[in-house]
Amino acid sequence: MFFFRTVATDGLARNGTLATPHGVVETPAFMPVGTAGSVKGVTPDQLRATGTQMILANTYHLQLRPGADAVRDLGGLHAFMGWSGPILTDSGGYQVFSLAGINKITDDGVEFRSHVDGAPMRLDSATAIAVQNRLGADIIMVFDQCPPLPCDRRTLAQAVDRTIRWAGECAEAHARADQALYGIVQGGLDVELRGRCAEALIEIGFDGYAIGGLSVGETHEEMVAVLGPVAAMLPADKPRYLMGVGMPRDILAAVRAGVDLFDCVLPTRNGRNA
Repeated sequence: MFFFRTVATDGLARNGTLATPHGVVETPAFMPVGTAGSVKGVTPDQLRATGTQMILANTYHLQLRPGADAVRDLGGLHAFMGWSGPILTDSGGYQVFSLAGINKITDDGVEFRSHVDGAPMRLDSATAIAVQNRLGADIIMVFDQCPPLPCDRRTLAQAVDRTIRWAGECAEAHARADQALYGIVQGGLDVELRGRCAEALIEIGFDGYAIGGLSVGETHEEMVAVLGPVAAMLPADKPRYLMGVGMPRDILAAVRAGVDLFDCVLPTRNGRNA
């Protein structure tokens, strides 16, 4: 059902095929973002015409409106979005830490207020996986803590520890064999902490590995300095996914480092505001 195979290489850059229940993706591949179930300003047919193979949807926004149960009852995310190809959902972690009014972060999860109406909410690893299982995307992500930039090393290390803990809990909670689960490497610009995170995630074992917590304000040079070493830490037989990066030079640098998947709101946002 799922497999990843490298077809050709050029240095560390690689061309591969990623098989999912809803089709095969040729990598490197960029995923447009359909935040609340649709890519803004673009129809599914227009997306296909651009060569788009896979799209991303945001768990946090879909859980707020219309709700995971509603999406499931309407036939799942593919039917809801009118998209027959592969879909990836994030866990909601990034949106919680960047959009919501956070009240409390503990090892057991996050208490926060909805950015829509201020209603109190809670998100933890088990809930993030349960929601994504109901949504039904091909690839789902673990719940992680995305630290801010700048960030002191103590806070950064704590975020890495929580990310590792939550990743293990997500792996245990995951209940659908027809969905691949990817781990997320955190650690900011600290290559040592990222190495510790990557090692722990590899020990747990995931279907693919993402590099999170970049494109949050660092320079291009800082990003590249982290990308190379971290990508090299990740298994060569698994897909590597750089989250939230959409600038062309950043994508090219990541491809040269051996990264396979990318997503960002930037192309459609720029198109709407041109």
